[in-house]
Amino acid sequence: MPFQSMMKDQIDLLKQDGTRKTGIKSSVQRDKIITFDSSVIIEPNDLLIRVTSNGAEETYQVIDPVFHEGHGGIPSNYQIVVKKLGVPEAKQHVQSITFNVTGAGARVNSNSTDNSTNTINTGSQAFGHLETIRSGLASANLSPEQTKEASDVLEAVEQQLSTDKPNKTVVKALLDALPSVASIGSAVASILSSIG
Repeated sequence: MPFQSMMKDQIDLLKQDGTRKTGIKSSVQRDKIITFDSSVIIEPNDLLIRVTSNGAEETYQVIDPVFHEGHGGIPSNYQIVVKKLGVPEAKQHVQSITFNVTGAGARVNSNSTDNSTNTINTGSQAFGHLETIRSGLASANLSPEQTKEASDVLEAVEQQLSTDKPNKTVVKALLDALPSVASIGSAVASILSSIG
């Protein structure tokens, strides 16, 4: 009797990275699952999911996936030591998928609604340079009109820096409109270089 004909169950392999291989012929036993499908790699903590003929779903956690090379008339096979998971435990394992996200304000919502607000300080150094410029202008003996214009310009620069993507051309034009004061030159250059 060929070994493949003894594989009456169909299981799905759910890897830890979320990938899934379906329709693996196997034999599901109490604490062990046997399969002659050697095209898959089964690792500890992977999940094996079996849907029975009556529609029930059973989930097994891989404890020890022992691979046996073919020998004589026996083809290569896995004899996998497993732990059957209860329904709540199985749902927790199936839903524990890792998401890796990067960037300012990056987030993932899985089966939930996000009502949060992000505050992103990507330009905190630029804001520090703005304070240096304010201090330099305050000690530059400007006329009240020049002081007011400079304050308006710095406020506009601050609004630009508060956006997700400040427009470097706009920021440069605004900073060029400031009075020519030697003590603020390096701070102006630093803001422009931080925008990139």
